[in-house]
Amino acid sequence: MPKAKIAVTLDAKLLERLDELIASERFENRSQAIEKALADKLERLARTRLARECAKLDPKEERALAEEGLAGSLDTWPEY
Repeated sequence: MPKAKIAVTLDAKLLERLDELIASERFENRSQAIEKALADKLERLARTRLARECAKLDPKEERALAEEGLAGSLDTWPEY
């Protein structure tokens, strides 16, 4: 995937902590560390959104819809 170069402004203490991770060889460089952190955060946000959407579902209504689908004629099921 192509990459784009950007400028980022960070708090000095945060940058120190980032450089400590690089010094301890957790990451090769600042870019790699920031890219990984951003990707992880975006993935967590996506999962959080999914959880919020799932929480909106009404279990009784979902069960009724599922059972309605199962209540169809058995004649439509293939013979095994």
